[in-house]
Amino acid sequence: MSFDTHTRAWDLVRDLDLSGKIYLVTGGTSGLGKECARCLAARGARVLVLGSSAERGNAALAELRAATGSQSLHFEAVRLESLRDVDRLASRLLEQLPHLDGVIASAGIMATDFARTDDGLERQFGINHIAHHRLITRLLPLLRQAAAARVVLLTSGAHRLAGIDFADPNFEHRAYDRWTAYGQSKSANVLFAVGLDLHLAEEGIRALAVAPGVVAGTNLHHHLTDADFVPLLERQPGLRRLTRRKSTEEGAASILWALLHPQLEGCGGYYLEDCQVALSNADPLDHLGVMPRVRDVAQARQLWTLSERLIQQALAGEQREVRP
Repeated sequence: MSFDTHTRAWDLVRDLDLSGKIYLVTGGTSGLGKECARCLAARGARVLVLGSSAERGNAALAELRAATGSQSLHFEAVRLESLRDVDRLASRLLEQLPHLDGVIASAGIMATDFARTDDGLERQFGINHIAHHRLITRLLPLLRQAAAARVVLLTSGAHRLAGIDFADPNFEHRAYDRWTAYGQSKSANVLFAVGLDLHLAEEGIRALAVAPGVVAGTNLHHHLTDADFVPLLERQPGLRRLTRRKSTEEGAASILWALLHPQLEGCGGYYLEDCQVALSNADPLDHLGVMPRVRDVAQARQLWTLSERLIQQALAGEQREVRP
């Protein structure tokens, strides 16, 4: 069976028995993460839904349980703006879980005003990438206990907007631009998938990056005005050619394809879109395909080193320069 941009999430799981499997979904209280959690739980998996708000988390949990009839859904509160909070959650999960068959890293923010995390990191880079790097690497012992675990990092075509500024990833010495910062964080998601796969492929753990497409019905962009999107459309005019947005069910399909489909067994480090391995496309003005720079092994290793250094500095309590 072939899949494409119109494939829905349920199409990927309807024939699967996921009994005994355990999955973790960050950002699982709404949007794409919530739809993935629903599908996984409906097919018998135990699903840990992560979110920042206990109120929203418990409401989502009640809704998911009612929709699936599953009592194997659990909510865990975590603030991705705090690496210490991420560490506390990871330590608790390492004690509680026997294994972890997969992670969907779908939590994220988009094109926000300038702000910093609790650890002094630029907020989009800190939440979208650094927090997930820390959480996933802390949970590696659980992934190693599963057979052929997969890690799925959500990215987007916005990776075309900017690569990683390795000299100044946190905008300490350059002017802040919301779309440049978002693009940097989305490039980091792909490079982290490449780097993670390099580290873990020999152990049977594979990592993939997924661009779900332009999806209606998510909360990711609700804070943005029409004027805020003008610079994005100037930098990615290909977006103007879009004739439709995907539904949440269609957007989640590529994520579940990456997580579960046997077609991708033994595959890793890829950038996926529309339930396909994306083609290389170096045109920065387009919105489809993957820029070659985010699949560069040297950059993936450089980002890994940078991320580990920033995490250790944060956990050691080193103060970072904060620019208004």
